[in-house]
Amino acid sequence: MTVAIIGAGVMGEALLSGLLRSGHGVADLVVGEKRAERAAELTEKYGVRVVSNIEAAAAETVLLIIKPQDMSDVLIEIAPSLRTGQLLVSLAAGITTAAIEKHLPDGVAVVRVMPNTPALVDEGMAAISPGTHCDEEHLATAEGLLAAVGRVIRVPEKQQDAVTAISGSGPAYIFFVVESMIEAGVHLGLPRTTASELVVQTLVGSAKLLRETGEHPTVLREQVTSPGGTTAAAIRELEDHKVRAAFITAMEAARNRSRALAEGTD
Repeated sequence: MTVAIIGAGVMGEALLSGLLRSGHGVADLVVGEKRAERAAELTEKYGVRVVSNIEAAAAETVLLIIKPQDMSDVLIEIAPSLRTGQLLVSLAAGITTAAIEKHLPDGVAVVRVMPNTPALVDEGMAAISPGTHCDEEHLATAEGLLAAVGRVIRVPEKQQDAVTAISGSGPAYIFFVVESMIEAGVHLGLPRTTASELVVQTLVGSAKLLRETGEHPTVLREQVTSPGGTTAAAIRELEDHKVRAAFITAMEAARNRSRALAEGTD
């Protein structure tokens, strides 16, 4: 199976690198990239063949990893090279399968993906949804490719806006909390480097504890929270400041913004 990656930005390169590490041969991969300097960089670094978008679109599976605002132009460009039975996997945020399919020849299978940036360290979370002509084999192919850089789940396309709000934008919320905890450490008298190390390792360890124990986060939180203790005092402040409600409101806003972008409204 030949796989083409159209769009060699940060996420495109992360997927390319992940596919090579997971055992895909360089001869079976091709990258569509217009910038000569970037093309030369990718060829030198990975040994991959870099071609025009039109030539890349002849591959059996085409991964579109481009900005949403560029989608229409790229689809118009590559549509003449696409054919029935081909698989096109879109990682463009907010672009529906229906919006993509209207530019394509009939019978091209489309899979919509919402990835996130931890894919850069092979810990991504991707949610995929099938388009009109997509069958089980197409979905399995998309899952196999994306599994090279993390975990993959299937969701109905109507849930993609919620996925965007939770896992697509999710790393930014985590980084915001980490920033805040580091600043609190500095405020409490710790050197910034010490505060950073304490917070980052606490985050990594807590995430691993959640994954490996399978315990509900409430159970794990209660294990740390002794009655009348330091953690209980901190949690009470968070509840008094309605942090839980603020998170829910924030993610509703992200979902609503995702819907607006998909509908082309502002």
